Amino acid sequence: MPPWQGFFPIMSTTPDPLNVALIGCGAIALQNHLPGLALCPNVRLAALCDTDPARLEAARQQTGAPQVTRDYRELIERDDIHAVIIATPNVTHAPIALAAVAHGKHVLCEKPLAMNAEEAWTMARAAEKAGVRHMTAFTYRFVPAMRYLAHLVRRGDLGTVYHFRACRLQDWGRRGLGWRQVRALAGTGELGDMLSHRIDFAHLLVGRIRRLVAHWRRWHEERGGQPNELDEWVAVLADFENGATGVWESSKLATGHNESWRAPDTVELNGSDATFLYETRQWNTLRLGRPGGSHLETLEVPREFWKWPGSPRDPLQGDPLVTFRYDQIWEFVDAIRQQRPCAVTFHDGALVQEVMDAVVQSAESRQWVELPRPAHTGPAAHPTPAAAP
Repeated sequence: MPPWQGFFPIMSTTPDPLNVALIGCGAIALQNHLPGLALCPNVRLAALCDTDPARLEAARQQTGAPQVTRDYRELIERDDIHAVIIATPNVTHAPIALAAVAHGKHVLCEKPLAMNAEEAWTMARAAEKAGVRHMTAFTYRFVPAMRYLAHLVRRGDLGTVYHFRACRLQDWGRRGLGWRQVRALAGTGELGDMLSHRIDFAHLLVGRIRRLVAHWRRWHEERGGQPNELDEWVAVLADFENGATGVWESSKLATGHNESWRAPDTVELNGSDATFLYETRQWNTLRLGRPGGSHLETLEVPREFWKWPGSPRDPLQGDPLVTFRYDQIWEFVDAIRQQRPCAVTFHDGALVQEVMDAVVQSAESRQWVELPRPAHTGPAAHPTPAAAP
């Protein structure tokens, strides 16, 4: 039985609960968001929404949510819904989020935030104007090793940063990807699905990108017996505004490399004082290289980084390659309770979307593309907290 089954209706008896609606009931919602909600006291899953009646009914049976609907407008117009989680195809993110914030709802939205940067910045400005909490689901920021790496970089342990490189390899073969292989629904393939996270890593650890050149490929015209319209591999070469260089590669066709969190996912930073190597699969260790050294040594992540500050999650319970994701919902709910900005906002999502737009432009034109100069207002991206208080 899933850990959240039967949990949320019980919470409805808690005084003054925060009522959350889940819009989109696919695997991401059930695997990541529902267990996170179950961590949070005084939180109630008040409603579910999905356009697929079979998926909606399956989610209702799993969660016991008291209301279900196929029309998200029915939820966001309700006064007793305080926040929504959007886990739908990319093309629907902007219209749902804009409607939700117009009705005063706090919003956590899956990545990529929108279909283009213009949409994403519209979402960010609308959420700020409405005074609601807004969060982009860059889940991997919550990996303990990534949190510790961000702390070390902010502390100055890297010195002058020279290089950033990220590599994400998975083996999806010719499996069907559903809406993620349809241009009109997803916008991009591997770029938005996986590389968007690694662009966010670069912003967190190094800073804004000044210019880039990109290439992408699609090998399979069909997946799962349906047309495949989008990229399966993408690579990017970039210069950062601070003078550092960056390299990204992401693929769904790395044969034999497994998939999801079991597949290789690395970030390396080379600086004047150190090299740091991060791998998602090694959630509680980093690799450290020292000047003049001949190998990278193991660097343990301190226990105070093993979970997000304030999270009631026991980091020793469950698979740590899965359970770190639950802290994302804890952060969203805590930001609502504390009336403060979320650690990862729509602004972070929009900055990544700007880079994605440039990648598309470069891959199609086969030319270097300059990134837009900062022209948008709003709160700066909040860095990952260093440790629990």
